[in-house]
Amino acid sequence: MLPDEKKKILVVDDDLTIRKLIKHHLIKNQYDVLEAQDAIEGYEQLNTNNIDLVLCDVVMEGIDGFTFCQKVRQEEKYKVLPFIFVTARNSHEDKERAHEVGGDELITKPFDLKDLLLRVQTLLKRADIFKVHGVKKNISESFTKQVPRVLLVDDDPTLTKLFSHSLKKENYECDVANSAIEALTLAKNTQPDIIVSDIMMPNIDGYTFRRMVLEDLQLKSVPFVFLTSKNNEQDILDAYDLEITDYVLKTSGTKVIVAKLSAIINSLGKERQKIVSELNSAVDNMRVKVVPDKSPEFGDFIINQWHQPYQGIPGGDFIDYFSLNDQNMAIVLGDVMGKKWGAWYFTFAYAGLVRSAVRMVLQNTEDFVPSKILQQVNESVYKDSKVSEVFTTLSVVILNKEKLTLKYSGAGDLPLIYKNNLTGKVEKIATKGLLLGFAENGNFQDVTVNLNKGDSVFLVTDGIMDSRNPQGEAFGNQKFNQILNNLGADADDFNIMKQQFESFTGGKFEDDVSMINIKLPK
Repeated sequence: MLPDEKKKILVVDDDLTIRKLIKHHLIKNQYDVLEAQDAIEGYEQLNTNNIDLVLCDVVMEGIDGFTFCQKVRQEEKYKVLPFIFVTARNSHEDKERAHEVGGDELITKPFDLKDLLLRVQTLLKRADIFKVHGVKKNISESFTKQVPRVLLVDDDPTLTKLFSHSLKKENYECDVANSAIEALTLAKNTQPDIIVSDIMMPNIDGYTFRRMVLEDLQLKSVPFVFLTSKNNEQDILDAYDLEITDYVLKTSGTKVIVAKLSAIINSLGKERQKIVSELNSAVDNMRVKVVPDKSPEFGDFIINQWHQPYQGIPGGDFIDYFSLNDQNMAIVLGDVMGKKWGAWYFTFAYAGLVRSAVRMVLQNTEDFVPSKILQQVNESVYKDSKVSEVFTTLSVVILNKEKLTLKYSGAGDLPLIYKNNLTGKVEKIATKGLLLGFAENGNFQDVTVNLNKGDSVFLVTDGIMDSRNPQGEAFGNQKFNQILNNLGADADDFNIMKQQFESFTGGKFEDDVSMINIKLPK
């Protein structure tokens, strides 16, 4: 959404006074507002306008609010539309009914305007979070196969047991942590679909835990819900300042709490499915490629590449090759780390800019020094306010086919893995450059390797090292080095490593996986 675009809210209520009151305050808070006096008119407004959220009464002439919501949810395009009931009905049964028909919230009349505005802001923010987080782990074919994973954080073992049991009954996987430190470790290992946390916990409270999550690039976009007994208005406002998805009171009752969490998770799933479909369609139309169809031939070097996007979704890794002159060729391997958007969005919207920046620098330099190339690309990315919001790891290798040298510099990337055929040793080649776009000066360094016949060099992204076997063990550097160390000089390093990796993981990867092998045959 552009900065000057306003969210459109539809107010459906047969009480003119209520409609005008809500409209007045929404407009004061920079929202566009449309009105409807009954469900039929509301449905017409939905079909003729791009509505971002619905506020709807329950008791209305003709079609009531619950029936209206149920009808709206039957259409695919409205599956994740934020929907709030504003009604004088406040029984426990009404709240359960509201969630059963697909409502996100139920606000009781007479309502507090601050509370209403807060709920509106929260649901709109939640919708944006879904769009950010929703694509990371999905492709259309796997939606029905994946079981949503919930991380429940609470120091009360009785409550965690109760809620965990209720969630598992609803076919969710539920991991439990009794402290913030335990939860953070568990979240990094399991990558949950949603985090549900208490606030009042010893040592590290829920607010501090939320800040810890926000500081983690891989976890910050995961939907986060506070489940707490704290019902003070200031506590709630403080919580929403931490960019949470929702704030749920434990006093709501187990059924209502589970219904709320189910609504959030289901909305996430629907939004993922919609975006994946749109993305794949867009990719087909644009014929976008972030990885060449095949690796190039260059002198005596044998270059092989393998790229597998996570569950078929074009992701954050990209590969490029560039002929510098008759003697030199550049190889580029990048991995996007989403700071604001999902990695796929950056790849297709901005990876082209990064790759263009690399190519522009390479075309306008006769000094083939990887660190200088990286610094020029880094300056270009750093000065672009949009691109600099997403950090990227980048490996730049320059091969010289006459001197048989490899020059390398990296920006926050994994080290190159080099097997020296003369010594038989496998070693890492690392530099200490910062992530691309992290700072104006990336402090990039160069390493030069004089290659011998039979030497082998691998460039990989973290999807290779982080992917696990069914027992939860990561493939890791040790496994990679062990396999490479056992291979002879005449071995097909690339295909053997690929086969060993696929066998270890069972073909199930936890991220995009990319691997480039450069070998100088004997």
